Amino acid sequence: MRLRQATLTTFRDLGVTPEIADALETEGIVTPFPIQEMALPLALSGQDLIGQARTGTGKTYAFGIAMLQGIGKPRKNRKKPRGLVVVPTRELAVQVSEDLVTAAGKLGSRVLTVYGGRAYEPQIEALKAGVDVIVGTPGRLLDLVKQKHLDLSQVTSLVLDEADRMLDLGFLPDIERIFKLIPAERQTMLFSATMPGEIVGLSRKYLNRPTHVRAEHENGEGETTPLTRQIVWRTHRMDKIEIVGRLLQAEGRGLTMVFCETKRACDMVAEQLDTRGFAVAAVHGDLGQGQREQALRAFRSGKIDVLVATDVAARGIDIDDVTHVVNYDCPTDDKTYVHRIGRTGRAGRTGISVTFVEWEELTRWKMINQMLGLDFAEPEETYSTSPHVYTELNIPEGTKGVLPHASRSRVGLSAERIEDLGETGRIRGRGGRRRDEREERPARDTPRQRRRTRGGREQLAETAPVETSEVELVDAKTEETPAIISTDEIQAATTEPKRTRTRRGADTSAIEQALAEAPEAPVKSTRSRRAAAKAPEVAAEPVVAKSAPVVEPTPIVEPAAVAKSAPVREPAPVAQRKVAEPVGEAPSFLAPPPPPARNEPERIIPPSPFAVIFQSPDLATDDDDIAPSAATERKQQRRQFRGGGAGGGGGNRRRAG
Repeated sequence: MRLRQATLTTFRDLGVTPEIADALETEGIVTPFPIQEMALPLALSGQDLIGQARTGTGKTYAFGIAMLQGIGKPRKNRKKPRGLVVVPTRELAVQVSEDLVTAAGKLGSRVLTVYGGRAYEPQIEALKAGVDVIVGTPGRLLDLVKQKHLDLSQVTSLVLDEADRMLDLGFLPDIERIFKLIPAERQTMLFSATMPGEIVGLSRKYLNRPTHVRAEHENGEGETTPLTRQIVWRTHRMDKIEIVGRLLQAEGRGLTMVFCETKRACDMVAEQLDTRGFAVAAVHGDLGQGQREQALRAFRSGKIDVLVATDVAARGIDIDDVTHVVNYDCPTDDKTYVHRIGRTGRAGRTGISVTFVEWEELTRWKMINQMLGLDFAEPEETYSTSPHVYTELNIPEGTKGVLPHASRSRVGLSAERIEDLGETGRIRGRGGRRRDEREERPARDTPRQRRRTRGGREQLAETAPVETSEVELVDAKTEETPAIISTDEIQAATTEPKRTRTRRGADTSAIEQALAEAPEAPVKSTRSRRAAAKAPEVAAEPVVAKSAPVVEPTPIVEPAAVAKSAPVREPAPVAQRKVAEPVGEAPSFLAPPPPPARNEPERIIPPSPFAVIFQSPDLATDDDDIAPSAATERKQQRRQFRGGGAGGGGGNRRRAG
């Protein structure tokens, strides 16, 4: 059904309640657009609706006002939502929510936005408090329903905004699941700028006798934006960034959006424009939700004036003062082209769209040109030095692709803080920070202290040894092996009270005094089983431990520290060491205390490691035959095989003759 433009001039004449009309007039929205004039009377009457109009004509208010007015003012005991708006992208969900909050300013309706990338907890708390209208993406809506936090059993009005885009993104199974979760008695409205065959099939399946409303202008153009001047050039890939750099310096240029086909191309273009001095930010699916909203806020507020984005930002993003749209990569189809250039020339404003077509993309562009009925079947070959670039875009002569320093007045993306959204995923990078985001690492106030460890224990730094008269007992658990000194050396040290200077700086007088005053301690044996078997009567050597300087925890006292004239010898292996007999009462003041006595069973130590400790009894008798070996059994089998056959003749015997 195609309706003509109505003659009504205000929202009040369309049957809108005074609360909603006053809220719109407060925001400066007084005159309705053609799609609103045609769709609102049908939507307010409760009929199912299919709305089609070019982008930027106010489709959100066409269904939002009818939904809010049908729900009415919120009630205290009403917690389950009665209105549901499903959108394909997160940015569009935020945009629709802002428009609905504006329209419901005096009604007090509670509008909640749910989409991926944000934490679940705030959305769950809002659902428990009660909401009237929910705007969200299909994935997060179904997640909340699966977790039993969202109940759609009382929804009376369902809206699918940008339905064609949802089908392109593969949301058709999710949309069908949502249709099954809401009551059959409902009002369903579909709105989109294009109406492919899939939307028609979806409307026939789930809508009840819908009315198709299509808003057209007097010239019959309903797809492309008539207030946008379109320019199509055939360019070279290596020269496109230079053309963009000169285009961004055109006179009268406001906010500009640059669309790329891939995320990597988006990052590349944003980085090169930032290097050329422009205040730029990127928006694509690999960025965290906080980063995407940060870029859009900075773009709306004017902190940056260039937004490089993929098609994720080509739907429903209503930003004022966008004067130029650049298709850096050729669109894939006619619908993508319509939505891209629809970001400018909105709400009665004018704009300029520039499309770059490379040589290999020429066939694709001809199909788009034919579908939309444009006059750019053969784009003009263009370079950054072409004269018509300056004349058509009103660029001053002599402009280069680098922004002069005097014109760099934007504060940049770093001035806009990232909002903490409690993101469910990691924050993905843009392939490197821009120079205004890089933070210099502060210099160290103090030099770096390195920790020295040995065997898992922290060691103090080596400094000059300090003489001390303190003698510290050695812990029995010390891992270091103490020096082993014979009793002759100990007697020599006690008979010659001669002070000598050692390498470790030990105080021998303190050692001598400690040797004289130390009580007798039992000597711990360190011999092995093999040494004990060879010399069972040999006593163990006394162990003399080291004194501990202040700096080092457990330094080793070498033999030279006890007696200068005593020869220093290397300790022999335990099995070959001949231990001297203890003479008298040899002082062993540093020996560890004896362990507590334990009642252990007596161990049998054989005289030789090869001795037999246990021998099993021999159960064989003299009459037993020795078991044949495997080789013997095989020989017997071969003999039996040769000897088999009639008459004892072997089958393998050679015949004579």
